[in-house]
Amino acid sequence: MMAKKMSNQYYLESAPMKKAIAHLSIPMMIGMSVGTVYNVINAYFIGLLHNTGMLTAITLGLPIFTVLMAFGNVLGVGGGTFVTRLAGQKETEKGKRIAGYTFYASIIAGLVIALIAFAAVNPIVQLLGADAATAHFTKTYTLTLFAGGFAIVLNFALEQMVRSEGASKESMYGIFVSTALSLIFDPLFILVLDWHVAGAALAMCLANLGSAIYYVYYLDRKSENLRGFLKYYRISLKDKLEIYKIGISELLLAAFMIVTTLLLNNYSIQYGESVVAGFGVALRIVQIPEFLSMGLFLGLIPLFAYTYSSKNIPRLQSGIRHAFLYIGSMAVLFVGLVYVFRGPVISWFSNDPSVLEMGAYIIGAMLVSALFNGFTGLFTSIFQATGQGIPTAIMSITQGVLYIPVIILLHKFFGLHGVIWSMTVTEVITSVMGLVLFMIFSRKLKNPDQGEEIEGVPGTSPVI
Repeated sequence: MMAKKMSNQYYLESAPMKKAIAHLSIPMMIGMSVGTVYNVINAYFIGLLHNTGMLTAITLGLPIFTVLMAFGNVLGVGGGTFVTRLAGQKETEKGKRIAGYTFYASIIAGLVIALIAFAAVNPIVQLLGADAATAHFTKTYTLTLFAGGFAIVLNFALEQMVRSEGASKESMYGIFVSTALSLIFDPLFILVLDWHVAGAALAMCLANLGSAIYYVYYLDRKSENLRGFLKYYRISLKDKLEIYKIGISELLLAAFMIVTTLLLNNYSIQYGESVVAGFGVALRIVQIPEFLSMGLFLGLIPLFAYTYSSKNIPRLQSGIRHAFLYIGSMAVLFVGLVYVFRGPVISWFSNDPSVLEMGAYIIGAMLVSALFNGFTGLFTSIFQATGQGIPTAIMSITQGVLYIPVIILLHKFFGLHGVIWSMTVTEVITSVMGLVLFMIFSRKLKNPDQGEEIEGVPGTSPVI
């Protein structure tokens, strides 16, 4: 009995809901917080070289990491949620085949991306925005990052696979591994060996490879359901479609994220550097509740998937209710605190009066956005976990595509004010869209055993 209670499946299947959420989400919230440190480590060490061209190059190269991460999440989110639903159906052998396919497909995807990037590196560097002063450093960083990019794809795919059975602590440990390795490799490669931007990219790849190796060890030796997954690599076309119909949303989100960033930069720079800096400060502050909320709902994806596939609808509904309550509470608490102390908080990042004034205004808009952002992510996670391909795609497309006409129209009619509030307006509309789709999905859950079959559950047909 004690062994059962200590298993990850116990937390998915029968643990008290508050206890299950604490086990699944707190490690993810800690991991996401540590991940924010990981994101700035190489920029810090490059900054110590006092070379603006190098610092600009690794900033311009951020979309490359986003793309590699997105391909990892295509396989990881699609495969991981599928594995959890299979576990809920007690089809663990099939789950091993899905995990094996995810592993090998991630490596192949990373290598194919590298080959394409090597052939088109010059257009890619131009697309990233490099000028004559930064082109050399940007190209070096780009080539190195793509060369080891398979490790990034693999790491993100396997991290999702580890979480698929509720092993949130092990997922967190992997993030710790990559962060620790970055703290070792970055100063070694950048400062000691003087490999500058190539060293920064190589350190990132090796850090991801280190955590990927840890995840392989855990899955193949310690996993409750996936031990021995490495010997599998073939799955049916139907199973591949089940993975990609959910995973493709991650690729769409990444693509739209890049477009959103480029649009925001393009419009805000028209109003001066203080506006750009103000956005930079506000976005960094708002990242805190976003990462906490993200840790919460990402940790709960296995719970949603398992209870849905095992048709334990009351437990699924209970988990969703608790998630709404916790995300709402965190958002309101944070927004209230930051609004009250917005002046001192902004001054941590800059002492420029124009940046402080603009940052205070922008952060007001961003805080409104933060009230809705967690719910948008929660809706998307619920749809991903339960295999709802169409709602997942709608959320991804809405969140990305909608921002384009919103910022264009608001800028045209309201100028700078429109640019500042465009992200907030997009987030509110997307969240409302998610609520509508969730209400439709909730109605499907009311009578799951009265002749209707459930979309996303292995062996069933979609609900009409």
